[in-house]
Amino acid sequence: MRLAQVKFNKCAHSDGTALANFVKNRISATLDAAHTSSLTADITMKIISFNANGIRSAATKGFYDWLAQQDADVLCLQETKAQRDQLDDTQFHPDGYHNFFRDASTKKGYSGVAIYSKKKPDEIRTGLGWDEFDEEGRYIEARFGNLSVVSLYLPSGSSKEERQQFKFKVMDWITPIYREWLSNGRDYVICGDWNIAHTPKDIKNAKSNEKNSGYLPEERAWLSELFEQHGWVDSYRHLKPEGQDYTWWSQRGAARAKNVGWRIDYQVVSPGLKSRLKHCAIFPEPRFSDHAPYLVEYL
Repeated sequence: MRLAQVKFNKCAHSDGTALANFVKNRISATLDAAHTSSLTADITMKIISFNANGIRSAATKGFYDWLAQQDADVLCLQETKAQRDQLDDTQFHPDGYHNFFRDASTKKGYSGVAIYSKKKPDEIRTGLGWDEFDEEGRYIEARFGNLSVVSLYLPSGSSKEERQQFKFKVMDWITPIYREWLSNGRDYVICGDWNIAHTPKDIKNAKSNEKNSGYLPEERAWLSELFEQHGWVDSYRHLKPEGQDYTWWSQRGAARAKNVGWRIDYQVVSPGLKSRLKHCAIFPEPRFSDHAPYLVEYL
C-alpha cells in the first residue's frame, strides 16, 4: 500500500488532558509559523513506530527522506542496531527533531531503541530496573507533561528455546509495570515491536503458526489479558476492527511479495486515550526494513 493509496478510519473526539495539551501546543506552534487560524481544524498529533532492523541500513533505503514527508511529532524506533557514536552523520539528526537513543550495552550492533520528537521532552527514561532487559536496549520513554511516549522492543523467542524462556520472563516481569502505569495517573502510548500477533486476523497463516514463537497460545493469551482485562487499547484493532494488515514479513520464501505477514508492531494506549484515536496507517511501501512503519494520528 503506497502512501497515496492509504485510507484512514475515524474515531470519536474526546478530551484526554495530556494529549490535548500536546495537540494544543502543536496548534500554537503551527499558528505562530503560519499566522492563520484556518489550520486548526486539521491539527493532530502524529506518532510513528518503526522497527528499522538496522537504522543505518534503513537510512540507505531512504527512510529519513520518507520521514521528512510525514510531519510526525514523534518517531519511535526499534532495532537501531547501532551505538550512538556510529550515528554522527547529519542524516540521523534531521532538522526539527530532538533525538534520544538507548543502545544495547550487552552486544554492539544489537537491538537498541530511539525516540525522535519535535517538542523537547521534559524527561527521558531508559531503564525499567531489570539489568538483563535494560542492557539489551529495549526501552526508552519520553515524557511530555502528563503524556508518556514509549519505544519498546520486546524480545523474540524464535532463535532458540532459551530466548523464548527469556521472552516469557519478560512478559511476567513487565505485566505489573503495565499495571502501575495504568494506575499512576499518566497517559501512555507504548510504541514498538511486541513480537506477538494477537489474533488470526493479525497473521496470514494462523493455524500453521500456533506452535511458533510469536503466535503461541500463552503469548496471545497475555495480550488478551492486557487488552480485555487490564484496559490497554490496541490502536489498530480499535480503528480497524476487521482489518487484516501486516507489519512484518519473513525474508524467506517471497513472503512480502505474497503478503504472508504478521502484525506484531503496535501503538498500545492507556484507556484515557482510546477516544482520541483518529487515523492509522501501515506503510509496506517503500521498503526500509522487514517491518513497515505504523502511524497513528491522535486528536
